[in-house]
Amino acid sequence: MASTFTHRNLPRLLLQAREAVMAHTRPSLREHALSDQQWRVLRVLGEHGAVETGRVAREAFILGPSLTGVLARMERDDLITRSRDPEDQRRTVVEATAHGMKLVKKLSSSIESHYQWLEQSLGKTRLTQLYGLLDELISLEQPE
Repeated sequence: MASTFTHRNLPRLLLQAREAVMAHTRPSLREHALSDQQWRVLRVLGEHGAVETGRVAREAFILGPSLTGVLARMERDDLITRSRDPEDQRRTVVEATAHGMKLVKKLSSSIESHYQWLEQSLGKTRLTQLYGLLDELISLEQPE
């Protein structure tokens, strides 16, 4: 029976690409007992400092109910602290602890070296094009 699809399975290809890239990162994360989600939270905090939980959820792509559990475990493991936003007591702000920031610095150097390898392998122009195409695809599929 012939396929009714004319295009390749883009969601599957994107997942495969994610898994291929993460295959280089996961061993380092596991060495430090971090899940993919915990690393995404730490990366957001490493890039932005103290961040409101809603923004953490959006930037780390973790749904609210899951984020609550992830943050609880991270707080228990002394990776983050949570506090009330001084300007709006209804909001919670998350910040990496010194231990959390130490992990960000340690892991970011190995992750950046992998990105440098990708840049050398694909070429700076093609990697920049890839980033641009992914950004464009995201904005096409999620209009503001």
